[in-house]
Amino acid sequence: MSSAFKSGTSLLLALGITAGAAAPIVISAPAFAQTTFSDVSSNYWASTFVQELASRDVIKGFPDGTFRPNDPVTRAQFAAMISKAFNAQTTRSAVNFVDVPSDYWGFTAIQRAYTTGFLAGYPGNVFRPNENIPRAQVLVSLANGLNYASTTPADTTLQLFTDAADIPGYARGSIAAATERRIVVNYPDVQLLNSNRAATRAEVAAFIYQALVSTGQVAAIQSPYIVGQAPTPQPQAIRIPAGTAIPLQYKAEKILLAKNEPQPTPITMTVAQNIVTSDGTVLIPAGSQVAGQLVVSQGGAQFRSSELILASGQRLAIDATSDTITQTETVRKGANLGTILKDAALGSAAAAGISAVTGDRSIKAEEVLIGTGAGALAGLIFGGDRIDLISIRPDSDLNLKLNSELVLPR
Repeated sequence: MSSAFKSGTSLLLALGITAGAAAPIVISAPAFAQTTFSDVSSNYWASTFVQELASRDVIKGFPDGTFRPNDPVTRAQFAAMISKAFNAQTTRSAVNFVDVPSDYWGFTAIQRAYTTGFLAGYPGNVFRPNENIPRAQVLVSLANGLNYASTTPADTTLQLFTDAADIPGYARGSIAAATERRIVVNYPDVQLLNSNRAATRAEVAAFIYQALVSTGQVAAIQSPYIVGQAPTPQPQAIRIPAGTAIPLQYKAEKILLAKNEPQPTPITMTVAQNIVTSDGTVLIPAGSQVAGQLVVSQGGAQFRSSELILASGQRLAIDATSDTITQTETVRKGANLGTILKDAALGSAAAAGISAVTGDRSIKAEEVLIGTGAGALAGLIFGGDRIDLISIRPDSDLNLKLNSELVLPR
């Protein structure tokens, strides 16, 4: 078998065409049932168009497993694809094109494309089957074959394209109609039509698929290169109004702070229960965390939040505060340190003060909240036989209230 014949047979298979006695030999090859191709990666701009048409047997790959998406398409090849894609009714009588003999491989497809109104010839009953088909002709063919007409002035619609002036006069109305029906797909610049450039196999696949979408035969797909495609609806953000309460809990039952804690004490609390809408939709799931600081001022302590850390790991700024806690607890000289520290966490100054009053230096580092360093404590004065501490029960005292609206992205 000659190499030229092998090449010609591969081409016929790629178009879904059979030719004479060669068909039974090659159609049995399983490679041509493929819908994925070695040169069409999953992130290739036209991969979905190609795969969908391949699954419908409108287009096929080559024996080496490729699709050759950037190869040009001839008018005869396009006629073959059209014949596969559309089950159109005959609208006019056949014409004997002088350059398409009856034994030409694409004779039947060309006749069908002509009689159904998708393609026409040139003056003198010439078809030019081996001529590469320009993008403009592909769009005109699809608009004409599907009887689409522009509903607005063509020049208005064609303003979408930065190179609208290059569109041939004969094609302007049909391309406008195709644009309105979202058949036009432009890669990589959605505004650049390139109407006079030869269409590639990938581009023709995209055009044909979009034409099938316009007739309701296939489902629409999302692509940023479809001209005029309705944007994907963006989920609306959830807004939690100011004043909403957020119950919190902490790993310790009690937090003790000195009334003279010199610096805010960083602390991270846990959301105690789901924050939900009236219909039960969870907005902030239990287990999410709220980071912030315990701030001592004028004898009271308040938790001031700065960041919400959702269970998903997403971090959001949050403006919320607790009530100011003024309840106190007195630690006296000789008190049992174990009793004081049971299930308690201490501010740095509170820890230093308890040690000074009780004379017990055995407070463990893990019992002290991260905050004021030893250097800052050096200037504090502890003395006497007692120290009054702010006593916080975090699970009940540190519930937050939003000071401003909290916006949760969806």
